[in-house]
Amino acid sequence: MKKNSFTMIDENGNEVEYDILFTFESDETGKNYIVYTDNTRDETGNIEVYASIYDPDVPNCKLEAIETEKEWKVIETILETLQEEVRKKAAEAKDEGDEQ
Repeated sequence: MKKNSFTMIDENGNEVEYDILFTFESDETGKNYIVYTDNTRDETGNIEVYASIYDPDVPNCKLEAIETEKEWKVIETILETLQEEVRKKAAEAKDEGDEQ
């Protein structure tokens, strides 16, 4: 198992490896979240991303479902901010490559 990954059993009983994208604690909700992917793509070609509540102090803790709209909004805001940063860095790198 890679350091930034974990394995879970899916609804069909198959072992699936997930890459951890990031974890964070929300001051707003007081909970810890893990955002992860199995690198599959949806029908529009976007990588599927999942999020759950977890306890960083418990090894191999059970992931809990996110159930409130408020929690999803916190996660969506962070994802949108990160995506914008990636786009900006990619554009800067492209511009630097064009100048050479």
